[in-house]
Amino acid sequence: MQSDGTDGPATDALTAAGRAALDRPVVPLRHPVRWIAAALVLVVLLNFVETLFTNEQWGWPAVGKWLFSPAILTGLQLTLVATALSAVISFAGGIVVAVARLSKNPVLSGLAWGYVWLFRSVPLILVLVFLYNLGSLYPTMGIGIPFGPQFEVPTANVLGDLAIGVIGLSLSEIAYASEIVRAGVLAVDHGQLEAAQALGLSRRRQFARVVLPQALRSIVPAFVNQIVGLLKASSLLFYVSLLDLFGVVQNLSSTYPTDIIPLLVVATIWYLALTSAVSVAQYYVERWTSRGSARALPPTPFQRLRAALRQDRPGGTGRRTQATAARQVAGPDKETS
Repeated sequence: MQSDGTDGPATDALTAAGRAALDRPVVPLRHPVRWIAAALVLVVLLNFVETLFTNEQWGWPAVGKWLFSPAILTGLQLTLVATALSAVISFAGGIVVAVARLSKNPVLSGLAWGYVWLFRSVPLILVLVFLYNLGSLYPTMGIGIPFGPQFEVPTANVLGDLAIGVIGLSLSEIAYASEIVRAGVLAVDHGQLEAAQALGLSRRRQFARVVLPQALRSIVPAFVNQIVGLLKASSLLFYVSLLDLFGVVQNLSSTYPTDIIPLLVVATIWYLALTSAVSVAQYYVERWTSRGSARALPPTPFQRLRAALRQDRPGGTGRRTQATAARQVAGPDKETS
């Protein structure tokens, strides 16, 4: 079909007008309510920051005195040891309980379900106190042959304060870790399991070599997040006579009542530092586990900072225009004859 030539000038004028419209800068939508709310929050935050420097009750000189004191560092070390041991035990135990719950054996599945139900229902502080008083219920612990010799030792000699704390934290955390593992296993594509069955692998090898490695992509980041909660839950060990970070702060507060607020600030600073370190580790663990499953890894905080600085340079990209966005979507314009 041939054109009569009368549409040429009109078409060129429309094209020129359209390109001129595309070259206009993008005008962002105004959000006055959002800026007013942000200003109010900023005013409140600045007032609070002002009180940090003007209110002498914070006792910043005392905070500096106690922050790296030997007693605080000893309690901090005990907190890290209890958290690390509990995390390892709960992760291994969570895998065992999750496998038992997914088992086709009704006895194993029922026992695993009952364990999860029990320790998800009972508060952690109650578990710790119960273990602390276990010697009243069972004065001795032992093993032996029925109607034969018995080997017994006092319960107090077996369960020390650290053992009670680690066992209590682990028993409670295993229930939550098993649900994380079970959800990760169920999230694996069923076709992967069918392929493993087609290769003739046993059920144990199917789980160990096919299902579990793929499930770890969703299990590990979620469990690292649980470690943050486990770290904070370790503060309850004070109630079973274990002087962790919080326990040391409580004892020092009783000895030095004028430094209660500074000691609480010291505990807050250390818990913030520990949880922040775990959060940073969680970010890089998520990047590591997403390799092979995502087309592009999420940028690290340093990469985001470099990109922001590069964009804000005087000779940088500046504000995008409609023409720039249109060219990125449609590609370069093609001239028609």
